[in-house]
Amino acid sequence: MEKRRLGNSDMMITRVGLGAWAIGGSWRWGWGEQDDGDSIGAIRRAIDLGVNWIDTAAVYGLGHSEEVVGRALKDVLDCDMPYIFTKCGLCWDEKSGKSREAFACLKAESVRREAEASLRRLGVEAIDLYQIHWPNPNAGIEEAWGEMVKLKEEGKVRWIGVSNHSVPQMERLSKIAPVTSQQPPYNIINRSAEPDILPYCQRNNIGVIVYSPMASGLLTGKMTRERIASLPAGDWRKNDSNYTGAKLTENLKVVEAIKSVADKKGVPAAQVAIAWTLRHPAVTAAIVGMRKPSQAEKTVGAAGLALTDEDIAEIERIALSSN
Repeated sequence: MEKRRLGNSDMMITRVGLGAWAIGGSWRWGWGEQDDGDSIGAIRRAIDLGVNWIDTAAVYGLGHSEEVVGRALKDVLDCDMPYIFTKCGLCWDEKSGKSREAFACLKAESVRREAEASLRRLGVEAIDLYQIHWPNPNAGIEEAWGEMVKLKEEGKVRWIGVSNHSVPQMERLSKIAPVTSQQPPYNIINRSAEPDILPYCQRNNIGVIVYSPMASGLLTGKMTRERIASLPAGDWRKNDSNYTGAKLTENLKVVEAIKSVADKKGVPAAQVAIAWTLRHPAVTAAIVGMRKPSQAEKTVGAAGLALTDEDIAEIERIALSSN
């Protein structure tokens, strides 16, 4: 599988990585109950297929996602061990029986405490990429970044990056230490990163690993109104605007365009949706959620899927008319 250097780091990462948000299971922003055996199987299958990095976060399942990743990698040989990316800045009260509520915190002592907890759950000596999950509170990003620099100097993390940050916020952090990577949402129905974030990262050698390239499953071609209605009560998508009302109607038109291109190429629609994000020169790689081995098998091919100008034009014509 093709690899690209992530920003200013020494990491050469595959163009598709495994996203571990959903495998966290049930919490406020969860995807409903998950089978840990399936999740572990998905991780191992993705590694077998050549994926060399996993993106998770402490808050996914309030620690559970990291625990599952750690279990999946326990017996993986060093030569096959993927890079591990995780995030800080969202915490929960451990004494409350893992409350479903999480809260933002970018205090230095919290960042350090979160990093130590993530290292334990993941079972690794160092986190390959440590990221500020959200710039909340905005005034606290410098304090958090300064502590992450210290963790890097101590060897507890190897590289540091951000997620969901604006250009002005990245500029503020760059005055303290270089930003290795940015993680924005990006897909055919959410192009908010295109005007400013992607060009800025490209100019400043900041790697970009986009999340939700399939719009959290909406662009896979498998999502229907009936399936959405049957999603478990604990799945956050049931109340998301992209999955309801007139917005859903417009999005499903885009899905039909993606499926048309996919049918011509003989590949799953999910691969076309992912490949559309990878076509942008600023995008280093895409985070792809995988909860079952079969999902890994159906999506990793996007890393080598080339879309023609005609393919892109066909998809974007519908997308632009629908938004």
